[in-house]
Amino acid sequence: MKPVLIAALLFAACFALLAASPEEKSDKPQFDAKGQLLRPDTYREWMFLSAGYGMNYSPEPGSHEMFTNVFVPRWAYQAFMTSGKWPEQTMFVIDERDAQSKGSINKTGHFQTDLMGLAVEVKDSSRFPEKWAYFGFDADGKTSEAMPKGNGCWSCHEAHAAVEHTFVQFYPTLKPIAKKFGAYDEKREQVSDAK
Repeated sequence: MKPVLIAALLFAACFALLAASPEEKSDKPQFDAKGQLLRPDTYREWMFLSAGYGMNYSPEPGSHEMFTNVFVPRWAYQAFMTSGKWPEQTMFVIDERDAQSKGSINKTGHFQTDLMGLAVEVKDSSRFPEKWAYFGFDADGKTSEAMPKGNGCWSCHEAHAAVEHTFVQFYPTLKPIAKKFGAYDEKREQVSDAK
């Protein structure tokens, strides 16, 4: 009887460890003792929202053209699909990759190569008075502190994002959902020629 009880306890312990797996925790923001955001390493398993190539919000020439791939946790995506709003602790990860045109059989166009860095946006009003905060990781970075509110990311999202602090105007599968729930700011989609 004793071996069966031990086996049952071991099974229960293993199940409890699996239930609180790191993957489950990693799709919500995790911070170290200094308040720095830990890199969300499983983001490639999240929902893919969209990709851009060479997007630049500044009229200044000469920026490095790269691919940007946007991911959001599945639970946050599902919440948005049913409400048109992003729940607390939503994270957006922008995976920034270098672009290449010459390689293998490719003759025209560009394809993605090395990871250049990650840009992460976090919604957490319990931690950030402005609700949203922005973080930057280099290709190998493990932690990042929040950028100051006056930085370019926060200000640009505040002025131009179509849904809360997010650029849903660039996510074709989410734009109709936001419009359906009345959460979409049409003015933010207008093209500006101002320099």
